[in-house]
Amino acid sequence: MTPATSPPWFSVAASAQPLLAAAAKTWKNTLVSERYIQQALAQPDADLGVLESAYRFYFYKNDNCKALDVALRVCDRIHETHHWPHDWGSLMPILTAQIDQPSARLYLSAYAASGLLLARLGQIEAAQSVAEQIQQIDAKEFGAELLLNILNTPTEEED
Repeated sequence: MTPATSPPWFSVAASAQPLLAAAAKTWKNTLVSERYIQQALAQPDADLGVLESAYRFYFYKNDNCKALDVALRVCDRIHETHHWPHDWGSLMPILTAQIDQPSARLYLSAYAASGLLLARLGQIEAAQSVAEQIQQIDAKEFGAELLLNILNTPTEEED
């Protein structure tokens, strides 16, 4: 397999690679594939790549609570690694300046996904807040504009 076609889990710790590969191979059997994801998360050297793989796994399996938990863990890990501030007013200029950096892009993707997951879980105000924050950086690329359009579209009952 060439580097251009390598699966994303090739950038994770060696101990997690076979577990993530097994999860992908057993995708159709959620119980089995989830066991592999859990084992990868339990590795002592579980890195950001493992967390990213896990949140995407749960996101596409529509396990909204677990996806949200792991997406927020991705954001927290990036915060810790880069010593970023937690308040949005201080964080936004950093993310804007570093938008082309992989860690900033992963943070924004995971944070935007958390907004969608919050909406799926019925936490509309929290989802709206996340989408508005992401929109301040890039409305289209990370899905903020779409999420805001969905959240702000009147239901048939309101017409």
